[in-house]
Amino acid sequence: MSSTPVHLAIDLGASSGRVIAGSLQNDLIELAEVHRFANDPVTIQRSMHWNVHGLWAEIQQGLRAASQQFSEVASVGVDTWGVDYVLVDDHDQMTGPVHHYRDARTRGMMERAWEIVPRQEIFAATGLQFMELNTLYQLVAARLAGERSLPIADGFLMMGDFFHWLMTGTRSIEATNASTTQLLDPRNQTWSSDLLSRFDLPAKIFQDVIEPGSQLGVIQPSVASATGLDDVPVIVPATHDTASAVIAVPVNDFAPEHPSWCYISSGTWSLMGCELAKPLVNDKCAELNFTNEGGIQGSTRLLKNIGGLWIFQQIRKSLERRGTAEPWDVMVDRALAAKPFELLVDPDDAAFVAPDDMLDAIVRYAGRTGQSAPQSNGVLYRGALEGLALRYRSCLGMLETLVGNRIDVIHIVGGGSQNELLCQMTADACNRVVIAGPVEATAVGNIAVQMMGTQKLGSIVEARNLIRTSFGTKQFDPTNAAAWDDAAEVFRKLEQ
Repeated sequence: MSSTPVHLAIDLGASSGRVIAGSLQNDLIELAEVHRFANDPVTIQRSMHWNVHGLWAEIQQGLRAASQQFSEVASVGVDTWGVDYVLVDDHDQMTGPVHHYRDARTRGMMERAWEIVPRQEIFAATGLQFMELNTLYQLVAARLAGERSLPIADGFLMMGDFFHWLMTGTRSIEATNASTTQLLDPRNQTWSSDLLSRFDLPAKIFQDVIEPGSQLGVIQPSVASATGLDDVPVIVPATHDTASAVIAVPVNDFAPEHPSWCYISSGTWSLMGCELAKPLVNDKCAELNFTNEGGIQGSTRLLKNIGGLWIFQQIRKSLERRGTAEPWDVMVDRALAAKPFELLVDPDDAAFVAPDDMLDAIVRYAGRTGQSAPQSNGVLYRGALEGLALRYRSCLGMLETLVGNRIDVIHIVGGGSQNELLCQMTADACNRVVIAGPVEATAVGNIAVQMMGTQKLGSIVEARNLIRTSFGTKQFDPTNAAAWDDAAEVFRKLEQ
């Protein structure tokens, strides 16, 4: 059993979860994966839900393994994806199932919402990007459908808050994840009472938000008994996984006035943006459909949600159903060998949000956009990656317009930073230097905030300097930028 004190990051993504231990050894952060598990949605009747009971069982299994592996657990904290929520009643019981953000109930709900409150007024109040999966539209869908879970609710919890509540028995709503709801005012971190009233949503369930680094309490006795972790503090990290990932970007500043770098948190989703000291809520931001999400210490993540590696991943799922799936590294090799720009795929096209079969969706998309159907798997794989790089190029131009200066460096963090072909494509498509890593950015950012909450680290800049020296990065320089110009012109028409 290791005697080194560790901080446990429970990192829940849209497809998998991990319990990762982080410790300081020889002035470097060392990571150890304690437990990994799948996070698969379940369909009940015609509705897609999260299996939160299964996730909680896996989390407890991971905590139990950590208690057996480490003699001192200094703290624990949870980060998750955004927008989804749990409702609880006054008896501390869930009032209904936990819907998946890809559930079909939100289709058409943005337009229904705009009939109640005009689009421009929603943006002025929240500064958030319009996506039908946002919490606001999920709640509007629940109210219009007459879901009984809403009127009997006594509390609203985002996903990270839900698991913190299960660990401590204390309800909370953490600021960075609350900022993904499209109900929070980014300027003062308070709920928009006007929107809650006009959408007839119960204001009583939305308690004041808390900041990352807060100590929520200690693991409650029932969980201590099940896991062997007794009297362990629960330190709330930046519970939105992207907010945690941005903390781990290996730069030597924090929320600069004129950012010369941007980040891409790359995984199933890609979140591309800049870190700012304050929100940017103006007409141009609304026109470009960028979002002002909360970051650490009141900073703003000015970003755009991009379809990410979802299409690439779902191509493999489709091939698995056909019995012809290939390993990830083979997929990348085939993409590298395929002819460039044979198929251009916009990762944010509505056809790819939740298709029954991604291969069929791509074939239909190719026909609709006047392209030839892909003739090989290599063309499929390459098209998914090239489309993502071209979308990054578009978003980079929008970011530079919004912040008013050139961005010289793109930092790619998260699992997608391991895809060297995509990193090089991004450098070439954007004609910018790309720095890839750390891979485990979300867990590292989670652990760094726990270290700040327990006074082991004093500032974000100190944390970033430690992260930069602890984890390797790889630089990709543009080598063939001119070759992407013609493809970018074609891609621009696909985006319209």
